[in-house]
Amino acid sequence: MEDDILETIPLKDEILRIVTQGAGFVGELLQPGWKLWQVLIILGLVLLAWVLRRWAGERMTRWMRTQTGRPKWQLRWLVIVRNRLGLVIFAALAWGAFTIMREVTWPSRSYLIGLAATIGTAWMVVSFVARLVRNPFLRKIVAWGLWIYVTVFYLGILDETTRVLDDLAIEFGDFRISLLGIITALVVIGILFAVARFLAQTTSSRISKNEDISPSMRVLVVKLLQIVLYAGAFFLGLKAVGFDLTGLAVLSGAIGVGIGFGLQKVVSNLVSGVIILLDKSIKPGDVITIGDTFGWVDALTARYVSITTRDGREYLVPNEDLITGLVVNWSHSNALVRLDIYFGTAYGDDPHLVRKVAIGAAASTERVLSSKRPVCHIVGFGDSSVDYILRFWITDPTDGLTNIRGNVYLALWDAFKEHDISIPFPQREVRIHPDADTDGAARALD
Repeated sequence: MEDDILETIPLKDEILRIVTQGAGFVGELLQPGWKLWQVLIILGLVLLAWVLRRWAGERMTRWMRTQTGRPKWQLRWLVIVRNRLGLVIFAALAWGAFTIMREVTWPSRSYLIGLAATIGTAWMVVSFVARLVRNPFLRKIVAWGLWIYVTVFYLGILDETTRVLDDLAIEFGDFRISLLGIITALVVIGILFAVARFLAQTTSSRISKNEDISPSMRVLVVKLLQIVLYAGAFFLGLKAVGFDLTGLAVLSGAIGVGIGFGLQKVVSNLVSGVIILLDKSIKPGDVITIGDTFGWVDALTARYVSITTRDGREYLVPNEDLITGLVVNWSHSNALVRLDIYFGTAYGDDPHLVRKVAIGAAASTERVLSSKRPVCHIVGFGDSSVDYILRFWITDPTDGLTNIRGNVYLALWDAFKEHDISIPFPQREVRIHPDADTDGAARALD
């Protein structure tokens, strides 16, 4: 019966009643007596906690700077604890003061101090738990929502606050959304996102260590798992606070059609990324060349592939370019790679000797396969030299291609020098005919 009466109270009267009760409570606290003394003790504890926080925080910061050998996760948690030293110190001081007051005086004379200690402890726990939410915006929503909740809960005004927030609502026909529903949804979704993130990280680490699954399938399974967990957390959060997902499905379908036309490239890259993972044409660790870019595949994401070159540059190539463009995968089916280098020798050098020396020089170079002997062939007679091609094989393209070519060229140089084989360069002779008009030619040059 009482609940039915309260539901008929207008929002304005409900807020006025809460404000009146709050003003009366504050008025009682300011009256001389033990309540006022408890308020003054609490304010003193707050001031003391602030001073101790400044003092201990500076020393903790200096100590942390010396802990360079610790793991990063330990240093992160030390920073989190340092940033919350004020709450930790206040909770400890408040519980100490409450215990002393309860033993020295009657329990009623330490009730407000115990209430402050309880709320301070709850705030401290919430501040640590909220760190599990990675998104900064959701983290703030979860932290502030839980801080307000524990405060009004321990103050005993939870029902009144809930009614006020629920009355602050917007209605469109049968659709109704209140401020309470929005806050509850954000807090629940933030908590579920934190749980989904923990499950995704734990499962992903196990999948990544499974050698029975190919690298590309590991990435695909991890991506699908993350999508399912985060999408499930979002819709479960909405369902948990009473949102009707039927209307949301219709609305999201209409929005999806509109977004699809504007985000064709994004969708194309997403689909291309899934195709790359399924057909295993490119996987983490592969050595590829796309255009003028040669490097190693570090990561496959929903939108792009990360390629790191030997000079340390990281290229983010859209997935669509890998599907529609020409890509050289040096380690697709196997790591066996053939390299060709070109050189020329003078016409006076024996070509049989040149071929023999060139093959021996390549075979003696580190990283060149001995099981597949190098070969050398004449490919043409140039203006100044006999032109050759030297072909050899390697099995470690991940260690670089330019460096092995350079080593083979250097081995050729040393071997040719040892066998008196010369590498010619173009030469031109200019002859002036005796009957030519040298003065006219000089004037023309001027």
